Amino acid sequence: MKTLIISPTYNESKNITELVRKVNSINPDYHILVIDDNSPDGTGDLVETLQKQYSNLHLERRPGKAGLGTAYCFGFQWALEKGYDIIVQMDADLSHNPEDVPGLIDGLTQADLVIGSRYVHGVSVVNWPIRRLILSYGANLYTRIITGLPVKDSTGGFKAWKREVLDSIDFKKVHSQGYSFQIEMNFRSWCKGFTIHEHPIIFADRTIGESKMSKHIMIEAIFMVWKLKLRKILNLL
Repeated sequence: MKTLIISPTYNESKNITELVRKVNSINPDYHILVIDDNSPDGTGDLVETLQKQYSNLHLERRPGKAGLGTAYCFGFQWALEKGYDIIVQMDADLSHNPEDVPGLIDGLTQADLVIGSRYVHGVSVVNWPIRRLILSYGANLYTRIITGLPVKDSTGGFKAWKREVLDSIDFKKVHSQGYSFQIEMNFRSWCKGFTIHEHPIIFADRTIGESKMSKHIMIEAIFMVWKLKLRKILNLL
């Protein structure tokens, strides 16, 4: 099966080399697509240099910071056009362990979408302050109650998709970012009848670089779950 790992970047020059190296040490047949939003720290240039060493590494540059959701939608469309069968999404900051990728992909034998879940077996998070952990866990509980989505970690960004799922989604209708984007993509997949499986992972918060989390992202997620519920009721998804 032709597999692509998508990783959007913005100022990830301190992490991207290690990510590419680790993925290739696990399986050099995996292809990697880095979508860089014109990082001021030269992430895109570093990826170009790495391409001389890794023939399975691809780079798409965007003119500026346009958000995680648009980056993934761009990457998903790119993957579908290039004929990939399995598409994995993961952060470039190494908070998602590349060694978990084979487990996510194996899960696709039983489901259409596999989520690397921090909460499927209790709580599996490292290096988070208690306030952020409560906020994240509460957001997922809130999402589950409002939407009915049977997923314990609907805000997680480490996933493996069958191409059929992504091929069924109209990306032009997806406008959310951050946590909201993850929730919306899961919800749309579930509403279309695709099966979702949660694969347990240990999430280790980034130790290098700065978090992209913001108040705007959190507020958007609060209102997004109600929008999704209403769209489902009105059959507008």
